[in-house]
Amino acid sequence: MAAEAWVGSWRPHRPRGPIAALYGSPGPKYGLPTNVGYRLHDPSRSRAPAYSFGVRGGGRQPERSPGPAYLLPPGTTARGPAGTPAFSLHGRPRDLPPPRTPGPGRYSPERAAPLTFPRAPACSLRSRTRPGAGQQTPGPAAYQLPPMLGPRVVNKSSAPNFSMPGRSNVGAFYQDLCKTPGPCGYRVVDADVYKRRAPRYSMLARNPLPGDNTHKPGPGTYSPEQQGRQQGVTFGIRHSNYLVPLIVDVLD
Repeated sequence: MAAEAWVGSWRPHRPRGPIAALYGSPGPKYGLPTNVGYRLHDPSRSRAPAYSFGVRGGGRQPERSPGPAYLLPPGTTARGPAGTPAFSLHGRPRDLPPPRTPGPGRYSPERAAPLTFPRAPACSLRSRTRPGAGQQTPGPAAYQLPPMLGPRVVNKSSAPNFSMPGRSNVGAFYQDLCKTPGPCGYRVVDADVYKRRAPRYSMLARNPLPGDNTHKPGPGTYSPEQQGRQQGVTFGIRHSNYLVPLIVDVLD
């Protein structure tokens, strides 16, 4: 019955050569640029000229006038209102005020002589000016001349000066030598300062031995009587050799 299920000479067998389905790959992740269109075209291929389709024009725009929204008075023509010229009656306009022009008596020609004819300079007399405020000028006693003695003379060179200080107690004949520090007053200099320093070793605390602090089962935890049992066989799921595993994270 099993031999009659197959048609022809083909029977299930292992592939003779490698098949791409048996190997994992990132799949069609990398796409080549397209050869169709104008945008994002493959730069290694020649691109033919492209023509775009425009939008059909709307043609002549319709007139958007407000229409017969204006109310013209009757009898109005293209040249104005029809009929004979008409005149309107208004009130009489007011008379203009008379001009206020100055007469001959308003002028003074005698005062124009200083401006029109040359003349000698004239000096005017005016009152005496007020004296200014008292100036607080320093007197002769306010100035202080530089000293003529000592090293601080301004325009003269000074001779060397010698000062007389107080008597020093150090190095004098009456110096108390009992206060001089003895041999124990000096600190002994370490030999590592002026000689080659020898190696030093430090003494640390004793390190504990490494151990395992985990809880271990005792003899009563084991069951030797269960070792004689035979292990059973379970039925699993049949896996296909052509199934590609799912790759979630792909490394670039």
